Amino acid sequence: MKANATQIRAAIEKLNPDTRLYLFHGPDEAGAADLAAKLGKALGPEAERIDLDMKALREQPGRLADEAASLSLFGGARYVRLLGVEEGAAEAIGLLLNAERAGNPVVAIGPGLKASGKLVKSVIAAQNAYAHACYVPEGIDATRLAANIAREHGLRLTGEVPQRLAAATAGDRAILAREIEKLALYLDAAPERPRDADGAALDAIGADLGDSDLSDAITAVVDGRVGDIGTELARLGEGIGVPLMRQLARRLQSMAEMRIDLDRGGDMDEVLEKHRVFFREKAATGRALRRWNGVQLARAIDRVREAERAMMHSGSAGEVLADAEAVTIARQAARARG
Repeated sequence: MKANATQIRAAIEKLNPDTRLYLFHGPDEAGAADLAAKLGKALGPEAERIDLDMKALREQPGRLADEAASLSLFGGARYVRLLGVEEGAAEAIGLLLNAERAGNPVVAIGPGLKASGKLVKSVIAAQNAYAHACYVPEGIDATRLAANIAREHGLRLTGEVPQRLAAATAGDRAILAREIEKLALYLDAAPERPRDADGAALDAIGADLGDSDLSDAITAVVDGRVGDIGTELARLGEGIGVPLMRQLARRLQSMAEMRIDLDRGGDMDEVLEKHRVFFREKAATGRALRRWNGVQLARAIDRVREAERAMMHSGSAGEVLADAEAVTIARQAARARG
């Protein structure tokens, strides 16, 4: 079944034992991860989570249905999470949906899946599954998201604070949540201690990220300035690995779209203007586009997304993966020739 934002939230808040699969597809991987986390919370704090990836599904397509039918080691709630789902998961998901029994829900995140693809269409056609498209929130949706996240932390955003937060974080939920957490800490806010957050409080924590946070680091990466990466990452500090990979993937994806226009004969200045490249980033973006071709950009996007998925697994190298990938992409940019 196809579900919009309201329907999928309602389905997660009141889980139906007959629903076997919740598929979140589309470019907003952070939004999909947030929905998956909410599903886990709906099952209770003691719910056991089993993580599977595409390698496991390809090698053993029947394992997904088996895991969904297995009892928890501790006798409580249990669910299965799939990361980086691709069209190649069709066999495993088909076996899950058609199995005789499957008591544990499966939540699947597929940022690269297309709504027009066979897998998404098959899930939409199923009566025991939901498919929801996740897109990066913009405009009023991004503003509403900021207000909702703030409410969960005991904050009431006043004046233009919701708009400022949404604009500063470009709708990225991970970065937005981090800034709101900082704001709640500054104001000593909590659900049981609600506080008003105004422009002065936002200024105090320096939450206008556009000029001073991830943008400079990402520009250094796509511009191939390997020597500057260490300085930028040190300035940003810890805890920025996943947001950095998400923002870098978004920048590379935007560049790939611009590269298509250029390959069709478009003028560089016109293409940069068409895609509304921020004026501070135009020079670096133009240099990168003159060096990178579409294939190189596609490979870089795949690498960054794979690094982000790896970071989400427990026991991974975490921030080190993000730092290493940023340096690798910067080196590719320095060597690349379109």
